[in-house]
Amino acid sequence: MKCVICRTGETQFGQATVILQRGDTTVVIKDVPAEVCQNCGEYYLGEQIARQTYAQAESAVQRHAEVEILRFAA
Repeated sequence: MKCVICRTGETQFGQATVILQRGDTTVVIKDVPAEVCQNCGEYYLGEQIARQTYAQAESAVQRHAEVEILRFAA
């Protein structure tokens, strides 16, 4: 698909690093399956992957983590 950010790049399946913040918690999730723009690096998550990513981040928030770095777990 064409990237909606740079409008010139095409996306390809790959992996992205997702950084999420809520309150005092920052969660970095590496190796998240995503469509990644080959021009600008913008990534797009599918619905199921986004749900799993947010669930991992929510778990860190519930544990009152300040910074947590994870690998995506399917």
